[in-house]
Order: sequence, then structure tokens, then C-alpha cells
Amino acid sequence: MQRDNSSLVERLKAGKNLKLVEENTSLNMRKHYIDNLRWIILLILIPYHAAMAWNSWGEPNYIYFESNRVISSIIVFFSPYFMPLLFVLSGVSTKYALQKRTNKQYLIERVKRLLIPLLFGTIVLMPIMTYIADKFNCSYTGGLLKHYAIFFTKYTDLIGADGGFSFGQFWFLLYLLVISVVGICVITLLNKIIVKPKLTIPFWMILVLGLPLPLLSELLSIGGKSLVEYTYLFLIGYYVFADEEVVDKAEKNNFLLFGVGLIATILNVYLFVWSDVELTFLNIITKYVSEWIMVIALIGLAKRYLNFGGKTSDYMNRRSFLFYIYHFIWVVLFQYILYGFVGNTTIILFIGSVLLSYLMTFICCEISIRIPGLCFLTGTKYIANK
Repeated sequence: MQRDNSSLVERLKAGKNLKLVEENTSLNMRKHYIDNLRWIILLILIPYHAAMAWNSWGEPNYIYFESNRVISSIIVFFSPYFMPLLFVLSGVSTKYALQKRTNKQYLIERVKRLLIPLLFGTIVLMPIMTYIADKFNCSYTGGLLKHYAIFFTKYTDLIGADGGFSFGQFWFLLYLLVISVVGICVITLLNKIIVKPKLTIPFWMILVLGLPLPLLSELLSIGGKSLVEYTYLFLIGYYVFADEEVVDKAEKNNFLLFGVGLIATILNVYLFVWSDVELTFLNIITKYVSEWIMVIALIGLAKRYLNFGGKTSDYMNRRSFLFYIYHFIWVVLFQYILYGFVGNTTIILFIGSVLLSYLMTFICCEISIRIPGLCFLTGTKYIANK
């Protein structure tokens, strides 16, 4: 009887160890669908930021032509969910990163990956973008070097459309750096005070996790970007979407989720851009349903259709961060240049600036990835002959 009990204990331990091995193996495996989803989302940024020059709600921009509802619909179609999705994916990536790194190693890596590119972008690229904005929007006649003094001394709305100081698109790096530090503290604290068994998260609970978003979005919000909301999404990525069982549930229900999310997104576009009747409460509902449901749906769809490696995937993964750093300056520059040639011809301005920006952004990526100094400044790894 004692031998039987001992044998049973050994089998249970073996089963537990096997489960732990499987979980660790799952965490250490490269999640291609996360990488692929990330660079696809980043590719959308060029038409998204180009469209801001025609936003119909009058938001200041580096270049602003006139209100255009059709082009504004592009912005509102993607805006509810694509930045939240990036923060969720960052949380997932952090989960995998911490399987191979100590907290100290992770934070040092974050400084190299985020802080240095943040300083490079803010000091080198943003003054050029705000210089163009100052010339276009405020009829500034001074030179670029003189404008540097204006950029670092003029603090207004932090958007930069008037030539003043702005982090521009590099706000994402700033937020992600802060959230990474806060996130590590929260994760470390929770790991010490909570001994948690492996829990199965039901599908309905995944949906419920989106309910706090409207309230969180109002906390520590700078220019409509809530540090609290994005920290929450980062931690949801770490604790929830790094779990393959959760992703499997999202994959299993992806068509239903995508259908609901798409309907909410289209309604949000109609209510915000096209409707002449102000329905604020309904607009809030459609926006946050679109945000959360599309995040879940796109992760599920990515797991089903984007879980692959290969040359294209590797190529884009190596350049996606560089793409983010360089894309916006080319959008602003080409819109300014094209306006001088074709005037306010919307189709040529939009399509031309988008295509030329893609071309020059990828050229910049190819140059930057081959120069060790630029790799350091942009937080990317230099690989010879790549």
C-alpha cells in the first residue's frame, strides 16, 4: 500500500513537472503571430498620420489642409484599437522576455531600446517636423537652426503644430518606458504576495476585462493618451494574452469577435465623422466596444493566419521599430513639398505623400540598419550585410 502511494506521488510529480516543462517551452517559443501582427499594425501608421492633415474635428496637426470626412474615416476606423493593441502586445512580449532575463537586464534593455531612441527622435527629428509645421501653419520665415531655439523654449499644447516642443510620435516610447518600469514593479510585487495556481480564464471574463477602459482612459490623460489605461492594457497583455489558452479562445471565436468589432467600428466612424446628430453616449459605447473586441479579435486572427516565420516576416521584424521612428517625418515633409507643387489637390496630396513616405521610410531603414551608430541611436541591433 505504501509502495502504491509512493508510486502515485511520483506519477503526480512527473505530471506536474511535465506540465511545467510544457508551459515553459510555450513561453520560450517565438510567437511569430505577435511579431507579424505588430509590424502590420505599424505599416498602417503612414496612411493614418497622412490622413490627419484632413481630420474633420479640427485637431491641430503639423500640416492641416481642410476637413475631409472620407479621409477622416480612415483615422477613426483604426484609432480606437491600434495603439491599445500595441500596448497589449508589449505586455505579452515582456512576459516572454522575462523568461530569459532578470528584471535588471530587462530594464537596461528597455533603456537602450526606448530611452535612447526617444532622445534621438525628440532632439533630432521632432525639431524638423515642428519647423515645417511652423512654416506651414504659422508662416514662420526663420531658418531651421534658429527654430531649434524655439522648439526647446516654446511650450504650448505639446502637439507641435505651432512649432513648439513636442514628443510627436515618440510619446509611445516615453509611455512604454514609464509603463515598463511601473509594470516590473507591479509584477514583482504581485509575484511576492500572490501564490497563484494555474487558472483557466473563461471566455466571458476576457470580454469583461474591457469594461474598465472608459473610466481608466480619463486618468493621467495627456492629449487624450491615458497612462493609466495603457498601463492596464500592458498588464492585461502580460497576465492574460501571454496565456496560450486565452489566445486559443480568441482564435476559436475570432470570426464572431471580428464581426462584432467591425460593426462597432463602423458605427463609431458614422457617429463620430458622418452623423450630424450628437450622440455622445452611444459614440462612447461604440468606441470602447471597438477598442476591446477588435484587440481580442485581431490577436485571435493573427494566431490563426499570421503564425509563421520566413524571409518577409524576418525582414519586417528587423525594421518595424525603425519604420516607426522614421515614418512620420517623411509624411510631413512630402505633404509640405507636394502642396507647393499641386496646391490643395486632395487625391494627389494624400496618395502621393503616402507612397513617397513608404519609399523613403524603407530607404531610411535600410541605411540605418547598416550603420552601427544609427542602430545605437534607434535602439536596433546592427547585423552586418542584413
